[in-house]
Amino acid sequence: MLELDDLHVGYGRTTVVHGATVHVPEGGITAVMGHNGAGKTTLLRAAVGLLAPSRGRVLLDGDDVTRLRPHRRVRRGLAYVPQGQQSFPQLTTAENLQLVADTRPRGRARTDELLDLFPALREVMSRKAGLLSGGQRQQLAIARALITEPRVLILDEPTEGIQPSVVAQIERTIADLTSGDDLSVLLVEQHIGFALSVADRYYVLASGRVTSSGDGGDDSHATVRAAMAI
Repeated sequence: MLELDDLHVGYGRTTVVHGATVHVPEGGITAVMGHNGAGKTTLLRAAVGLLAPSRGRVLLDGDDVTRLRPHRRVRRGLAYVPQGQQSFPQLTTAENLQLVADTRPRGRARTDELLDLFPALREVMSRKAGLLSGGQRQQLAIARALITEPRVLILDEPTEGIQPSVVAQIERTIADLTSGDDLSVLLVEQHIGFALSVADRYYVLASGRVTSSGDGGDDSHATVRAAMAI
């Protein structure tokens, strides 16, 4: 589905990611973990086209999309939810959703479907996004991305700064969305328990290099914690 193949990417003359290879299978969830500064967000920005790698390739369904602009990758089926529960704070929840829905043939119908997945948003449709809680803003950000009906959803730290009950809901939603083969997820996360509970595959990044990888699940907790302690 999505392959990041031997990516070298950074900012100016500074390389942050050194030859990272990450595979996101069709209908699967891949988690990338690591401490702050490990290069996780840089890797995601290269995946969606916000940074150009100096070496390596980004493949989608076997096609090389490394040089495609971000909007072209969106048309191919990528959606990106950056870190920080981003929204348009002066617009209401409904207006934030409508901005994306108006660009899609099934936008309104898809919005209704997503409000069923995130029922808490129905209660704040008329509230400005800047006044929402962190958990509500994160659900709004994910819902906006899903309106585009992506084939690969890329999430950067979706549990950061939100309460445990919302984390549990996001976990259930991700599991539900990937229960078929229509959606794959690439997830960057520092919350090891959350990441491994949903991931089929994990990678640990340290100083821009993949230092460990394997299958997700409870049995992988000790291995991941050991890899992140190095």
